[in-house]
Amino acid sequence: MDDDLKSLDRDALIAEVKKLRTGIRQHRDATGHDLCWYHPDLWDLLPEKTEPSIAVPPWPKFMRGCIQYRQSLDKQAPGAPVHDKEFNG
Repeated sequence: MDDDLKSLDRDALIAEVKKLRTGIRQHRDATGHDLCWYHPDLWDLLPEKTEPSIAVPPWPKFMRGCIQYRQSLDKQAPGAPVHDKEFNG
Protein backbone atom coordinates (compact mmCIF):
# COMPACT_ATOMS: atom_id res chain seq x y z
CA MET A 1 0.00 0.00 0.00
CA ASP A 2 2.86 2.40 0.71
CA ASP A 3 5.11 1.34 -2.17
CA ASP A 4 5.03 4.92 -3.49
CA LEU A 5 7.39 5.89 -0.65
CA LYS A 6 10.17 3.75 -2.13
CA SER A 7 10.41 6.02 -5.17
CA LEU A 8 10.68 9.26 -3.19
CA ASP A 9 14.05 10.87 -2.57
CA ARG A 10 15.02 12.35 0.78
CA ASP A 11 13.61 15.82 0.02
CA ALA A 12 10.30 14.36 -1.19
CA LEU A 13 10.07 12.19 1.94
CA ILE A 14 10.68 15.20 4.16
CA ALA A 15 7.98 17.14 2.29
CA GLU A 16 5.56 14.20 2.74
CA VAL A 17 6.27 14.02 6.47
CA LYS A 18 5.71 17.77 6.83
CA LYS A 19 2.40 17.54 4.92
CA LEU A 20 1.22 14.67 7.13
CA ARG A 21 2.32 16.42 10.33
CA THR A 22 0.39 19.53 9.29
CA GLY A 23 -2.76 17.46 8.76
CA ILE A 24 -2.34 15.66 12.08
CA ARG A 25 -1.79 18.96 13.90
CA GLN A 26 -4.91 20.49 12.33
CA HIS A 27 -6.92 17.49 13.51
CA ARG A 28 -5.28 17.53 16.96
CA ASP A 29 -5.91 21.25 17.39
CA ALA A 30 -9.61 21.01 16.58
CA THR A 31 -11.66 22.42 19.40
CA GLY A 32 -15.23 23.27 20.28
CA HIS A 33 -17.78 21.79 17.89
CA ASP A 34 -15.06 20.89 15.38
CA LEU A 35 -14.14 17.90 17.58
CA CYS A 36 -17.17 15.97 16.34
CA TRP A 37 -16.90 16.28 12.60
CA TYR A 38 -16.30 14.00 9.67
CA HIS A 39 -12.69 14.70 8.54
CA PRO A 40 -12.21 13.97 4.82
CA ASP A 41 -9.40 16.56 4.66
CA LEU A 42 -7.33 14.34 6.94
CA TRP A 43 -8.09 11.25 4.85
CA ASP A 44 -7.16 13.15 1.67
CA LEU A 45 -3.55 13.23 2.88
CA LEU A 46 -3.29 9.55 1.97
CA PRO A 47 -2.08 8.77 -1.55
CA GLU A 48 -4.91 6.32 -2.29
CA LYS A 49 -8.02 8.24 -3.23
CA THR A 50 -11.16 6.40 -2.24
CA GLU A 51 -14.65 7.48 -1.43
CA PRO A 52 -14.98 6.78 2.31
CA SER A 53 -17.63 4.22 3.03
CA ILE A 54 -19.18 5.29 6.29
CA ALA A 55 -22.10 3.84 8.21
CA VAL A 56 -24.18 6.25 10.28
CA PRO A 57 -25.88 4.97 13.43
CA PRO A 58 -29.55 5.74 14.02
CA TRP A 59 -30.11 8.98 15.94
CA PRO A 60 -30.61 7.57 19.47
CA LYS A 61 -27.46 5.43 19.26
CA PHE A 62 -25.53 8.26 17.63
CA MET A 63 -26.50 10.68 20.40
CA ARG A 64 -25.56 8.14 23.10
CA GLY A 65 -22.15 7.87 21.44
CA CYS A 66 -21.80 11.67 21.43
CA ILE A 67 -22.65 11.77 25.12
CA GLN A 68 -20.08 9.06 25.89
CA TYR A 69 -17.47 10.91 23.86
CA ARG A 70 -18.16 14.14 25.75
CA GLN A 71 -18.02 12.28 29.07
CA SER A 72 -14.66 10.78 28.07
CA LEU A 73 -13.32 14.32 27.56
CA ASP A 74 -14.25 15.11 31.17
CA LYS A 75 -12.05 12.20 32.26
CA GLN A 76 -9.23 12.61 29.73
CA ALA A 77 -9.03 16.42 29.74
CA PRO A 78 -10.65 17.58 32.98
CA GLY A 79 -8.93 20.97 32.91
CA ALA A 80 -9.89 21.85 29.33
CA PRO A 81 -11.55 25.24 28.96
CA VAL A 82 -15.27 25.20 28.22
CA HIS A 83 -16.33 26.31 24.70
CA ASP A 84 -19.77 27.62 25.61
CA LYS A 85 -21.04 28.51 22.15
CA GLU A 86 -23.88 27.14 20.06
CA PHE A 87 -23.06 25.37 16.83
CA ASN A 88 -23.82 27.57 13.84
CA GLY A 89 -23.41 25.08 10.97
